[in-house]
Amino acid sequence: MNVLVEALANLCSLRDREALDFTLVALLQKFIAEPAQTISLMRLVGEAGDQRWQTQALLRAGDTTPTRDRVWVNFDTLPRVQDYRDRQMCVLEGEIQKVAGTSCFTLFPVTSSSRVDGVLEVESQAPLSSSTQALFTSVLNIYRNVQGLLDYGEKDSLTELLNRKTFDGAFITATLHETKNLELAQPDRRLAHVGGYWLAVLDIDHFKRVNDSFGHLIGDEVLVLLARLMRSSFRFNDQLYRFGGEEFVVLMRCSNAADALTALERFRTRVEEHDFPQAGCITVSIGCAPLLPDDTPGAGFDRADKAVYYAKGHGRNQVCSHPELVAKGELAAEAAESQQIDFF
Repeated sequence: MNVLVEALANLCSLRDREALDFTLVALLQKFIAEPAQTISLMRLVGEAGDQRWQTQALLRAGDTTPTRDRVWVNFDTLPRVQDYRDRQMCVLEGEIQKVAGTSCFTLFPVTSSSRVDGVLEVESQAPLSSSTQALFTSVLNIYRNVQGLLDYGEKDSLTELLNRKTFDGAFITATLHETKNLELAQPDRRLAHVGGYWLAVLDIDHFKRVNDSFGHLIGDEVLVLLARLMRSSFRFNDQLYRFGGEEFVVLMRCSNAADALTALERFRTRVEEHDFPQAGCITVSIGCAPLLPDDTPGAGFDRADKAVYYAKGHGRNQVCSHPELVAKGELAAEAAESQQIDFF
């Protein structure tokens, strides 16, 4: 019992999501009479109608450390939700599923934000006892509560996007994961790879007018709807933030500048074409910049912020690339004038 209490105390003390997932599967492995062949924590990602399974933590018998899918894994390479019917039924019914065969599979629903959006899958030689199942369910409830506390501290309460204080850590974690993976396989491509990350700053045009004309409730509704458009427009593993007020940030990985600009232009067009209740037509100005080798969160943000500042001073409702503006000499030419821009 003391071992269990200490393990749960350690679980509750974690503030890193990957460490939390890894600790969960490692903890559960210890409390199976006969070690499981595999324990995996799976999450549903993607939009309704095209959801996939992403592995958050996988621990095989004999492994010392769990593994997971890469942060920037290609969505199309992930297994479709319908390819694993037992997992799908576990999510839909919200109940434990048992599958007997050469190996025994026990699937537990994983809940977050009052909905089932994942599965803990245990592959074992013998069926799990009822007491083990009860223990797993209790531990998963504790895990859900810790996840809820992390959400409370890391997400914007209105839009449910990531908040500003999580940006630095997520920035470093996301880029280091991929840099490390690539260095192991192709160390000579490190610089080109890091250059594939882009940071975009999005600012709602004339947002103060929305609040002044329709009130803050409508203004909040615009922010919530914009966040929904962001989630449906960008990829599931792009990092989406609300930095406060009408300012949003996207951290994404693209193979080249054209792909980054295409994604941002597509989002800008979707916002322009969307009919916001009462507020009507809303537009956004977007500035973007590639991340450089050994870049810092502040430096990357500053370049994208300068580009969005330029966009708002030159017509708004457009996407501006920092490298292109620098190449044209536009940023230097307009630096003094841009100090007079009315952002609202």
